[in-house]
Amino acid sequence: MKKLGIVVNPIAGMGGRVGLKGTDGPEILARARELGAEPVAPDRAVRFLCAFKNFSTKVSILSYPAEMGENEVREAGLEPAVIGSITSGSTTPEDTKRAAREMLAEKVDLLVFAGGDGTAADVLSAVDSKVPILGVPTGVKMHSAVFANTPEAAAEVAARFLLDGLPLREAEVMDIDEDEFRKGRLVAKLKGYALVPYEPTMVQSTKEGSTGHELADQKAIARWVVEMMERGRIYILGPGTTTRAIAEELGIYDSTLLGVDLIEDYRLLAKDVNETMILEAIRSKPATIIVSPIGRQGFILGRGNLQLSPRLLRMVGKENLWVLSTPQKLAITPTLKVDTGDAELDDKFRGYIKVITGYRQSKMVKVV
Repeated sequence: MKKLGIVVNPIAGMGGRVGLKGTDGPEILARARELGAEPVAPDRAVRFLCAFKNFSTKVSILSYPAEMGENEVREAGLEPAVIGSITSGSTTPEDTKRAAREMLAEKVDLLVFAGGDGTAADVLSAVDSKVPILGVPTGVKMHSAVFANTPEAAAEVAARFLLDGLPLREAEVMDIDEDEFRKGRLVAKLKGYALVPYEPTMVQSTKEGSTGHELADQKAIARWVVEMMERGRIYILGPGTTTRAIAEELGIYDSTLLGVDLIEDYRLLAKDVNETMILEAIRSKPATIIVSPIGRQGFILGRGNLQLSPRLLRMVGKENLWVLSTPQKLAITPTLKVDTGDAELDDKFRGYIKVITGYRQSKMVKVV
């Protein structure tokens, strides 16, 4: 019988909706909790396990104790073999590394972890390429190419690998500096390559950055967006260089590259806001959300902009979501993706959506 190892980082992703861009370190975790952050990894791990159960019960599951896997496996209606020990309520990256090493010693056929880039780097440091790994996306930063698109996609990939024999590929694990990330600078280091089941439609690619050739197209997009803006409406600018071009077109040069900003009446209303601040600002005013897909990965919601929560998206409505992309980015990103954490809401965003690609230019692109 094949063995599936499951390790959950219970704090991964908690900083997203409160605008902290991660939860690495005890001080940031404490700050996230002060701001009302709730765990997201356990629920997404359960979604993975429930979907995996539907694909097969012919796999034995090994987990780490309590909130690092055992609780989630049992909640999904499965019975795990529990290994290792933790101090419940105060887990650390060292627990993740130890869990991965012990899963390797137990000779699991696939190690699935629920977390973000930091968790991926911890797992890689423990197992290198000695066992295949697969990430259930639960973090704020997910630039590594080891994550499935959604928990359900992770379940299908895991089942197909264990039962049908999907091939393996080497995939990049990136380590993002959280302190620099919070300052609006993306500093990524390649930590190494992990073995990952190869399923290109269900496992994300490494993030592709913008190039200098796109600058003119970004400015053209920004000019049209500014022309379409209305007074009395709040514009919620997601992260990225394409959306930042809108702020610069308005003469705003201190916007947040990697956070979410609010624009009203052609001026910066607030910068680097969290979910609560956005909800308060749009309580009695119409709003439009403006986002740009992550290059090559294609995510417009659910990666790097967790402040745009399901509650907020329902308030604003799909009809008030503007998606911007240069033609160059679309050329390497043929389909768009959403992973809001709410499966029902994700379904509403699927289909075709208009993407603004230049000055008075747009294209219908499929959201999958």
